Amino acid sequence: MAQKQSPEKQVEELLQTIDPSKFADQSLRQTLTVLLNVIEQQQLEIKELREENQKLRDENNRLKGEQGKPEIKSNKSKGFKSNHSSEKERHTPKKHTKSSKNQSIKVDRTSILDYPSSELPPDARTFITLQN
Repeated sequence: MAQKQSPEKQVEELLQTIDPSKFADQSLRQTLTVLLNVIEQQQLEIKELREENQKLRDENNRLKGEQGKPEIKSNKSKGFKSNHSSEKERHTPKKHTKSSKNQSIKVDRTSILDYPSSELPPDARTFITLQN
């Protein structure tokens, strides 16, 4: 799969292939050399100005409370290729068992309270009359 090159890279490669010594006319050779030098300087300046412009945009967005252009890092990992973490050896997982809260409560006393049946809700009154 061939990747498309950016226009800047294409222009740079094209300028590298131009050889002024192939031209017979001396004045044309000098003019071409000067033009190639000017183009190269302008390319460098354009690149620097674009970088500075992006930095200023990022700073402006940061001051407005927004985020700047994110730095996208390459997928290549530097350093170790495998995971050398000892977390699995250090950490021993514990199995969690859910227990009932009422299991741990022990009833230590019972007491019968007298409550007036007139203050009970209607369904409780019918329950009491059924038991008696």
